Amino acid sequence: MAELSQSTSSDLSGFPVAPGDIHAAADTIRGAVVETPCSYSRTLSSICGCEIWLKFENLQFTSSFKERGALNRLTALTPEERVRGVIAMSAGNHAQGVAYHAKRLGIPATIVMPIGTPMVKIENTRHHGAEVVVTGATLEEAAAFARSHGEARGMIFVHPYDDPLVIAGQGTVGLEMMRAVPELDTLVVPIGGGGLISGIAIAAKSIKPSVRILGVEAWLYPSMYNAIHDGNLPARGDTLAEGIAVKSPGKITTEIVRRLVDDIALVNEAELERAVATLISIEKTVVEGAGAAGLAALMSDPTRFAGQKVGLVLSGGNIDTRLIASVLTRELAREGRLTQLSLDIPDRPGQLAAVAALLAEAGANIIEVSHQRTFSDLPAKATLLQLVIETRDAAHLDEVMARLSASGLSARCT
Repeated sequence: MAELSQSTSSDLSGFPVAPGDIHAAADTIRGAVVETPCSYSRTLSSICGCEIWLKFENLQFTSSFKERGALNRLTALTPEERVRGVIAMSAGNHAQGVAYHAKRLGIPATIVMPIGTPMVKIENTRHHGAEVVVTGATLEEAAAFARSHGEARGMIFVHPYDDPLVIAGQGTVGLEMMRAVPELDTLVVPIGGGGLISGIAIAAKSIKPSVRILGVEAWLYPSMYNAIHDGNLPARGDTLAEGIAVKSPGKITTEIVRRLVDDIALVNEAELERAVATLISIEKTVVEGAGAAGLAALMSDPTRFAGQKVGLVLSGGNIDTRLIASVLTRELAREGRLTQLSLDIPDRPGQLAAVAALLAEAGANIIEVSHQRTFSDLPAKATLLQLVIETRDAAHLDEVMARLSASGLSARCT
């Protein structure tokens, strides 16, 4: 994890969003958006050496905090604007929030989503009744299309983060967290365009000026990090946290982050995967990569949070089931619980049985078996045996490898 330190102020003046706007948004969305639990995690606290509270925004109806800002913005439309309809660009969560509440309010909605958006987010958005247009290699390209398409048809553009009403709606997360756990020392919040962390920072610091706000971005998309420090780290590639894969943060949000956010951490893909898997394993809750970014930052550097009371925002849970399976399997491999072995063995009857017997004696479970006789540079009387085995942990894997070696077998992890 990379991090930075910056001096911040608790001066909330001069922003287009004031604490009163966030309290007004809370009144506006009450009853239509879930006030999600902010619960203490005994196990994660023990693992990380601090007191951890989880804000379960993945339990919203559309599985994301984005409903809050979307509803606050839609409610502010005039009757004439509602008839004209709205258009938004989104990698998925803002799309679903706009689509769901627009349908509730009887407002026509069109959503532009970039190519590569997870299919679960596209289908859920369509299910909520919006017209979906998939175009643009990036969120920025999708935004450009949405603006031109909307202007040509007289539609109202609903920005996912750089809009005072949207920011105020997202800030209600901070109000709820500080009301539920007033003693929190630090809030850890994912950053994409910056709407969520901006709203939370204003709300939280208006209640408790000493509270620290830590933002988290994916290493592959350090856009706010660059904006704050005039950096030029590249923003590119496929990240598990596509919900915060933003190349250009908002103008409004950048200024708020510059003044109110204490730190920004960057987390890599392995750290994001580990966090997703940990939340499934320990909390039995499904969180997408962006939603797990806060835990990824904490687990990658727990010493900086030692002894603190920390609130983590699990911002969303829209993740494809196939991707979940891949993440869990890769984490098993990292833990030494799932391993692929390659062994060179004589091509004679009984050799596979002998290897299987050795593995059984060592307590390893065979998951997959493959013989390769043709595409190999081994002698014609030998074969390449490839196995996927399950072990208890890395130490047990070492024991299995030692047992195979002691039996004269040349085994290697591949």
